[in-house]
Amino acid sequence: MFSLKGKSAIITGGGSGIGRAISVLFAKQGALVHIIELNSEAASNTIDEITKAGGNAIGYSCDVSNQAQVIDIFNKIGNIDILINNAGIAHVGKLETTSEDDFTKIFNVNVKGAYNCLYAAIPALKKSSSAVILNMASIAALVGITDRFAYSMSKGAIYAMTLSVARDYMADGIRCNSISPARVHTPFVDGFIAKNYAGQEEAVFEKLSKSQPIGRMGKPEEVASLALYLCSDEAGFVTGNDYPLDGGFVKLNN
Repeated sequence: MFSLKGKSAIITGGGSGIGRAISVLFAKQGALVHIIELNSEAASNTIDEITKAGGNAIGYSCDVSNQAQVIDIFNKIGNIDILINNAGIAHVGKLETTSEDDFTKIFNVNVKGAYNCLYAAIPALKKSSSAVILNMASIAALVGITDRFAYSMSKGAIYAMTLSVARDYMADGIRCNSISPARVHTPFVDGFIAKNYAGQEEAVFEKLSKSQPIGRMGKPEEVASLALYLCSDEAGFVTGNDYPLDGGFVKLNN
């Protein structure tokens, strides 16, 4: 079950965290993995891990907010069966503390970046017999999160685009779903805490961990396992859905 043998997958932000876990698992399951990553060193590290395990992966340095770059790379890759829109950045701040530059940066990477990849991928996905798109949303798209105005905006857009794409391309045989993780322990999270809560890292990590009713953050490998199911042929009847992976945050946090 859940074999991806013979399939070609593009994974944005595949150099670290959730993207790396998805890249490694998909390669293990037989996919040819194309990693699109701004940080070429991070991409190389993921590719090394994959090749040492006997898998196949290729890296591409790209700023997903630049449509010309994205289209050029997708054209070079050619045929694909799976697109994982995972690349993204975060921001701390409510409306009145979010500058125009902050807002634009979040929009360009998280929203326009996903749009650019969707736009570039559709022609190739139409040619696939088992095309799948998986977007990485967030619980911030589903519930109010303190001091996450711009980030929540961007993930709400991802959620809405998922539904729109699922509806518009159903007749073309393209499935589209999203995953909405709660806090997942990645190097991204560690860096985010260090940058925004210097000197309080341990206390903030503990607080964020316990904000999930299950009492901990998620693991990248847990997100990757759900991604594998949603992109496999076993999920052929699944489209137009968002899947909170949240340790009970959305429904049980009261």
